[in-house]
Parts: sequence; structure tokens; C-alpha cells
Amino acid sequence: MNVDSAELAKFASRAAQWWDPAGPFRTLHEINGLRLDYISRRVAIGGARVLDVGCGGGILAEGLARRGARVLGIDLAESNLDEARAHARDKHLDLEYRCVDLADLAAQEPGSFDVVTCLEVLEHVPDPAAIVAECAKALRPGGAAIFSTLNRNPKSFLLAIVGAEYVLGLLPRGTHEYLKFVRPSELARACRGAGLAVHELTGLHFNPATQTYWLGGNVDVNYFLYAIKPGGE
Repeated sequence: MNVDSAELAKFASRAAQWWDPAGPFRTLHEINGLRLDYISRRVAIGGARVLDVGCGGGILAEGLARRGARVLGIDLAESNLDEARAHARDKHLDLEYRCVDLADLAAQEPGSFDVVTCLEVLEHVPDPAAIVAECAKALRPGGAAIFSTLNRNPKSFLLAIVGAEYVLGLLPRGTHEYLKFVRPSELARACRGAGLAVHELTGLHFNPATQTYWLGGNVDVNYFLYAIKPGGE
């Protein structure tokens, strides 16, 4: 499987804190509205079958379900999925979670999803290009893939690791490893290699003085990539 066991254990050890808005996943809670808006402005979410890759405790998956998507969230840490299922039950949300490897799911259900989301995952796996290829395999022709990750350059090291983890405390120390960051050119190349057409790159920005996030502008640090699988109507 395309998984780093240390990374998997790190996130699994924090599973009970997924839904604590002041806990280690605080930033995901704070940017979730932006993430959902980014997706829903580019693809029709209502009624769509959406695969959320590396769903963790279900923060994004629940947001997609609330906007009318038929969501399958997958993760390789069963403890994360236990939290996701429990929270969904408490909120009376109808969505599915499976502990399954993306490659296995894509082989079992190729071309089955209208949208595949893979947010804040690529910088935690050994082979990001392989994840992109499996996402493409799971998509139907005409379907959309949404990725987000971190650029690899000195600015991103200073802001995403030194600043976010060590100075501002937005993330637990050790959340990210700089060498695993993915340059936009690398992600775009992986998309093209998987048969996806890249439509857009968008930056995610943070102002520590005002504690606000916004989308747009450069992709020097955090960024989204939106791609389409050619074909369909």
C-alpha cells in the first residue's frame, strides 16, 4: 500500500481529537468552509457521488454530505473512521466510511465517482503521483478531481512548518515533513500522466494578525488543484 506507517500512526493516535475545534485539527475546522466553497463552485455537489480520500475523522466528508453529496470517505486508520462514523450518527448524517486502500477501491469500482477529493493527503504519502493515478481511475469520464497540498520551497518551509507549527502553534509540531511537500509542477505532471486535464491552481492564504483565511493569488505555500477527467457528455 502507498502509505507511510509512521504518518498513519501519527494521525491515528489523535483520532479522538478530530472533532475538537481547538485541538490538533483546528486548522481543518477553520478552513473547511473555504474548502467546501471551492469545491461546490467548480462542481455540482448536490446528488453527486463523491469519494473523499484520506477522510480522517470526516470533517470534509460531513460538509459535503450536508451540501447534498452522496459521500464515501476512505481512510487506512480504523480509529479515524470510528470517530467519523460516531460523529455522523450523532448528527444524523447519511454517509459511508470504509477502511480500504485507494488502489483496491479504484480496482473494485473504476469510473464510479463524479468527484474525488484528496485534500491535505499528498504530502503524507510516499508516492503522491500514484495516489493521483488511482483517483483518476476511480473517476467517471467527465468527473472532477480536487487536490490540495503544500508547495515545496523555502517560503513554504518558513510559513507552513516554522511559522504554523513552531511559532503560531496552528498545527502540532511534526505534522509535516518539508521534503514530502509537492510542487504544483509535480502535481500537474502527475495529473497529466493519469489522464486528467488540469483546469486551475488556486492558493490558500492566512493572515496571522487577523486570523483569517482566503483563496486566490499565488500558490507559493498551500494550494488547490482542480482537474477534469476527459470524456462524458
